[in-house]
Amino acid sequence: MSEQPQATSPDVPQEKIPKLLIVYHTQTGNTEQLAKAAYEAALEIEAVETTLQRAFDTSIDDLKNCDGLLLGTPENFGTMSGAVKDFFDRTYYPLENHFTGLPYGIFVSAGNDGTGAVREIERIAKGYPFELVAEPIIGRGEVTKEYLQRCRELGQTLAAGLELGIF
Repeated sequence: MSEQPQATSPDVPQEKIPKLLIVYHTQTGNTEQLAKAAYEAALEIEAVETTLQRAFDTSIDDLKNCDGLLLGTPENFGTMSGAVKDFFDRTYYPLENHFTGLPYGIFVSAGNDGTGAVREIERIAKGYPFELVAEPIIGRGEVTKEYLQRCRELGQTLAAGLELGIF
């Protein structure tokens, strides 16, 4: 006996699948390694739709339609990359009244200390407003197993929080 799909009533709202968007920029490949670690771990939470894309390729609609956001950037001249800043520049004014506490996290591949990049992202994110839900990850120097693991945990944390409705 084959199972019949259940009919849905137009009066019953369909369960929305939460969407996690991971936006990053990379030049050397280090930030991309961290982004992919977060992405692969987030994919393990099957009830969440996770998308990984470069900052220049991310549109206003991509951001508008997500339920959680991870931002990855290299540290460039003590701050975020120009591509991540461009992402903010393109999306801020069209979406400034759209969000009320979008959960987000940050990961930085730093040659120095990475704190400038985190500070500037947090400053801009406050204006949307986004809500930082995990401590930022700063990977200094070469990408290590520890940094990759921390990014995996960050990706899973955001995805699981979305799945459970915590964020």
